[in-house]
Amino acid sequence: MSSSALDRTLARPSSIHVLSLNCWGLKFISTHHQVRLTAIGAEIASQQPPFEIVGLQECWTQKDYLSIRRQTKHLLPYGKFYHSGPFGGGLAILSRWPIEESSMFRYPLNGRPTAFYRGDWYVGKGVACAKIRIGPAQRDVAEVFCTHFHSTYEPAHRDSYLCHRTSQAWEISKLMSGATQRGHLVIGLGDFNMIPSSLGYDIITTHGHVEDAWRVLHPDSAISAAVDPPEQSRNRPMPTAAFNLAENGTASDSVLITWRWEKSLQKKLDRGEDTFVSKDTPDPRGKRLDYIFVGNDEGEHPPSGWWTVREARVGMTKRHPTLLCSLSDHFSVEAIIAWTPSPHAQEQEAPKSLSPRYLSIDKYDAIINTIESYTAREHHQRRLRLGHFLLQFLIAAGCLVAIWFSPRNFVSFLLMLLSTLGLSAGVVDGLIGGFFMGTELRALKEFEWEMRTLRVAAGGVDDWPDEDQCVQDF
Repeated sequence: MSSSALDRTLARPSSIHVLSLNCWGLKFISTHHQVRLTAIGAEIASQQPPFEIVGLQECWTQKDYLSIRRQTKHLLPYGKFYHSGPFGGGLAILSRWPIEESSMFRYPLNGRPTAFYRGDWYVGKGVACAKIRIGPAQRDVAEVFCTHFHSTYEPAHRDSYLCHRTSQAWEISKLMSGATQRGHLVIGLGDFNMIPSSLGYDIITTHGHVEDAWRVLHPDSAISAAVDPPEQSRNRPMPTAAFNLAENGTASDSVLITWRWEKSLQKKLDRGEDTFVSKDTPDPRGKRLDYIFVGNDEGEHPPSGWWTVREARVGMTKRHPTLLCSLSDHFSVEAIIAWTPSPHAQEQEAPKSLSPRYLSIDKYDAIINTIESYTAREHHQRRLRLGHFLLQFLIAAGCLVAIWFSPRNFVSFLLMLLSTLGLSAGVVDGLIGGFFMGTELRALKEFEWEMRTLRVAAGGVDDWPDEDQCVQDF
């Protein structure tokens, strides 16, 4: 069937059921990943009412993706597995409706290659973008943005990746804003690795022209884990697991997620010994890291209608029937968005513009301070790595000279081994300091320029140094 013929058979739906889930499907690392992702596919296929747009994160292998596709294809006939980085980005989008266009946008700031044991840089994290045709009109398009931000790893007071996640929030907010300006429905979903009190959250909800589906219905929900300072400052009682699921939308670090239990309890599950955890158990560390954001056409013309959030819930809380473990180390987040016709409905295709939105000046200052602090750190790291390369080069040259005067063969061998290993390590550091960190510092400069420009537009003082003081070739 041709695209135009297919468009004529579509009718704009009255509602869209959306799911986002971090599957925790790392090959060789995630426990029981094949069995769990097969069960996740079965859960998606059995949901009533059925899901119509699904965004998956940490679905790393084609085999796991195809397992889910086979089980859900009768409900979600269209799908895309996104490829990025040396090992893949782990992102996938499934849809009831045709995917007209898709692309993979890689974040310019996404971890460091030296943190190979964390892997974020190597998987090429970014945004899986899909334009999904949901109706016959030109604007009957849902632009879906599925993402997985850089993980935290470190305590908030020394989180060296905060700058990267804030940059990622800015990049996806620009994609969302552009889709809104085109008059399309925007659905942003994924594991954002940020709490509602973070700068990244503020950037997305302000500059992305979108709303957090959960806080539309639960505006007084928690802004962090109960033990963290943002939530403690609100003087709320300690939430139970049930309250966190129903009111706070916590899909991460819940006491009900077996992968967050201590190792002794996990080993009991491995032996087939079930452990019951009451939903009345206090849940001090449960928090929201997974979101569904929704944005509407905000043009100056009268719209034919708008999309509103009707329901939002935390799902996939059941355990695997035989393994007794949670299906993932996150619960899913789900939402139903409904179409509300305008009483003055009319379709117009004239150009339009979004009303500008800005953060407060102090928030832009906080972002700029974060950038400057991280930039200073990376300049220091770069000098150390380039210095290490130079030192190892000199040591290697000295060892080669010393071989001429070596009295014994085994001494020559040790000198050669020392020079080879040392120079190899120095070259790696030289490449990282010279090429990767140069790329990172330039991306930081771009991010800083954009934030300072927004700060001025929001009414702040232009305190950017003269341009000839900002640019360095190397």
